[in-house]
Amino acid sequence: MTTAAFNAKTLDETDVGISCFVSDTPGFRGVLKQRYSDFIVNEVDREGNIVHLTCLDPPLEKSQDGLRKEEANDLNVTEKDYSSLVESFQTLAGVADAESLKGLLDQIESAGAENVVRPIVLSADPDKSHRTEVHNFFKKNFKFLITDTVEVPGSDLKCVRVRYSSSGEKGRGGRKRKDRGESNKPFDSRGSDDWPDHLGKFLLFTLYKENKDTQEALGLIGKMLGIQQRSFGFAGTKDKRSISTQRVTVFKQHAERLAALNKRLIGIKVGDFCYVREGLVLGQLLGNHFTITLRGVVAESDDIIKAAADGLGKGGFINYYGLQRFGSGSVPTHLIGAALLRGEWKLAVGLILDPREGERAAIQEAREYYKEVRNIDVTLRKLPRHLVAERAILQCLKKCPGNYLQALKGIPRTLRMMYVHSYQSYLWNHAASMRVQKHGVTKVVLGDLVYCKGSSQETIAEVMNDEPGVDSIDTCDDSGLPEFSEASTPEERIVKVISAEDLAAGIYTVDDVVLPLPGSRVIYPTNDIADVYHDLARQDGINLTESVHGSKEFSITSMTGGYRRVFQRPMDYEWELLTYTDCNVSLALSDMDVIAKASLTDSIKENDLSIENNDSSTFNSMEQSETSVNTGENSSNNENGADGPVNPQYPQLALKLGFTLPSSCYATMAIRELLKSSTSVAFQKTLNQVSQNTTPNVSLNG
Repeated sequence: MTTAAFNAKTLDETDVGISCFVSDTPGFRGVLKQRYSDFIVNEVDREGNIVHLTCLDPPLEKSQDGLRKEEANDLNVTEKDYSSLVESFQTLAGVADAESLKGLLDQIESAGAENVVRPIVLSADPDKSHRTEVHNFFKKNFKFLITDTVEVPGSDLKCVRVRYSSSGEKGRGGRKRKDRGESNKPFDSRGSDDWPDHLGKFLLFTLYKENKDTQEALGLIGKMLGIQQRSFGFAGTKDKRSISTQRVTVFKQHAERLAALNKRLIGIKVGDFCYVREGLVLGQLLGNHFTITLRGVVAESDDIIKAAADGLGKGGFINYYGLQRFGSGSVPTHLIGAALLRGEWKLAVGLILDPREGERAAIQEAREYYKEVRNIDVTLRKLPRHLVAERAILQCLKKCPGNYLQALKGIPRTLRMMYVHSYQSYLWNHAASMRVQKHGVTKVVLGDLVYCKGSSQETIAEVMNDEPGVDSIDTCDDSGLPEFSEASTPEERIVKVISAEDLAAGIYTVDDVVLPLPGSRVIYPTNDIADVYHDLARQDGINLTESVHGSKEFSITSMTGGYRRVFQRPMDYEWELLTYTDCNVSLALSDMDVIAKASLTDSIKENDLSIENNDSSTFNSMEQSETSVNTGENSSNNENGADGPVNPQYPQLALKLGFTLPSSCYATMAIRELLKSSTSVAFQKTLNQVSQNTTPNVSLNG
């Protein structure tokens, strides 16, 4: 189905080119993500280590003069008498604001290491030049306070907000982007001059989250710390509907501050702290390790399940971009990407802003209000802050009415480029399906593209893969906009066209076959698969070799493009069949389960109790602890739409899988190959309802 013919409806796999399988082994019924704890993701770092959360405590941290960090920090704030400065501020801003400042200083003096100092908002000030004087006053006299300007809700008035920063961040402003060095390096625009020389400028920590996407989790942590979200760096985004663990860096923050948040955070934990010289950036990972539990498994026999599970490990799967690549809303992201490539800026803005099916009532109301009334200020107050693209467009249209191209460029770059990348993925999926349909899955054929092995006299193209792939899992939030991480490895930048001599030599296998993501520096297969790209793009009014507009950012001829393996085999692959009776009990241990279990064991040892001599109640309490630390996940958190408690009294069958995939591969596509069924949310909801209302015949033969 082309984008021109697409009608607003629930996206199906065939709509985006997902139509083939590697094997003809029969599938079976199984529910994916009946609970978010059925989908556990652990990042694999650049050294090949699987990231686990192991410790929540901060390291013992000393300053160069031997003081504990918080002791030294408290001395910096409390040893000085600020009464004269408060009096000066009273002359500048008035009695009320001076009293607010004094109260803030008292807060800082009395706050402990684990207490959060509440910011103050000064009186409304319509005079911009006077607000600038206030900002400069704090910048000059209070290094541990930072200021910014906020709007008064319901009016056009503005106020100065004053916040405490224990890391001594400077006041508002900072260097321009071009003066900060490389744009892809993590930074804090406020800087910090008093960071201890003996510590690396970045705090590296492990982020553990349940049923939250990466941006949401870091946004909450940043809000609690009083820092901007861009101060954080990470290698890749992780799915919301999962339990995931990954490494994160934050600029010039002390471990004690983050560790103290564990008591207040719900569904999020941080730990395993250390200081490093460089922050993480997108793409600095090898992949992800998955522990996936399929519940409500039903098949004609256990042999079918075992054959399918073994087949996935041996034969792998087609390396499609999963449905989440194209958004969860009724308006697919590749449809917006096609409009951008055609230069239809107003249409693209409309596709992003207009009402769409399946959203929450409040969001639907906000979209309909804007379409009917066109009041940007009121619409912005109605729109949730997680709708980043929509809010960015509206804010730009408020400043430059009718300038739709500029409004689109107001969207954060990673997010706005996702639309064009989504269209590249749309073409790639269709080409991959045609490659399988015409030439099979067992061998290379004349004209295929492969990653080059050694030197060759054949046509070689060397490209930089600037297409940021989704980080191995389905990453989409309530806005329907996927999240991305850059994924490109040096050894995957040289490709060649298979010749008759290569076929005769037999040195290439089907595992080496790649297909291009369209761009200016890629070559296409010299067989019939190349026509798929151009024919499908032509139907959408797009020319892959010429640009019809002057905006290079949204021109496919200005993008370098890249390559992607057609077939992928899971690594470190293992599986097991399980039986269960309680759908509300987790069948796999998360990192927090392991920590809770170790803590309980240590507690027993401290009380001189022997586990071997303890009665069964001790083990029951341990098992309860293992399942209850999943932040209270219960039947109401059933992602696939079940209503009421899910607790059948009969035994059911589950298949638990463990495997590792490289960055930019989709675990859902591996599950699709296993089940031979759709991974769409709508289909999985149907399966979940069926599994609750069906009494299965459970067996574990052999």
